[in-house]
Amino acid sequence: MPKVKANTVRLLLVDDHEVVRVGLRTVLTQHEHVTVVGESSTVGEAVRDAARLKPHVILMDVRLPDGSGVDACREILATHPDIRVIFLTSYADDDSVLAAVLAGAHGYVLKEIDSAALLRAVHAVAEGHSILDPSVTERALTWLRGLSKGSAPPGTEPLSPQEERVLALVAEGQTNKEIATALNLSDKTVKNYLANVFQKLRVTRRAQAAAFFAKRKQ
Repeated sequence: MPKVKANTVRLLLVDDHEVVRVGLRTVLTQHEHVTVVGESSTVGEAVRDAARLKPHVILMDVRLPDGSGVDACREILATHPDIRVIFLTSYADDDSVLAAVLAGAHGYVLKEIDSAALLRAVHAVAEGHSILDPSVTERALTWLRGLSKGSAPPGTEPLSPQEERVLALVAEGQTNKEIATALNLSDKTVKNYLANVFQKLRVTRRAQAAAFFAKRKQ
């Protein structure tokens, strides 16, 4: 996905509480580089509005009146893979975090986040990065519970030493360009290594790969 320039971020807010949406709109639109293009309060509205408004980023709660925000995320990304989804929620339970990551979410942050950090998260995700709240990063890895330390999900292939180094830097939140500089590689080579890592770990997102790495450190 091409990176979104800072002054073009189109944001869709999805939360069933009007006061939350109003608060988010008020805070985020104070920044000239964010435009809130719409608000949704249900899964159905979110899916329709994503298709109609074509936002760059969707800021969505996990639990909605007519279903799960995770289901909305999965459905939206299936038909609009260029849209990026951040979950902004009060729920930090294992199941919610895991489900969000496996649905392909690009970010998961808690509502206790301050406005400046939230704005940074929106821009980071719009620019192609993945964001996981530090307090829930480990929870995102519950899909690996019961496995021995350092093991991979069943059926996966072991990573090469260089792939391990690339994965470690991804887990630190570094961009492809930063990884290329750190390892003295070309951007194309880094992309190739990442493709191999994703294939071997059977994941599709940087956040999922980072989650796997964090689990192994437990």
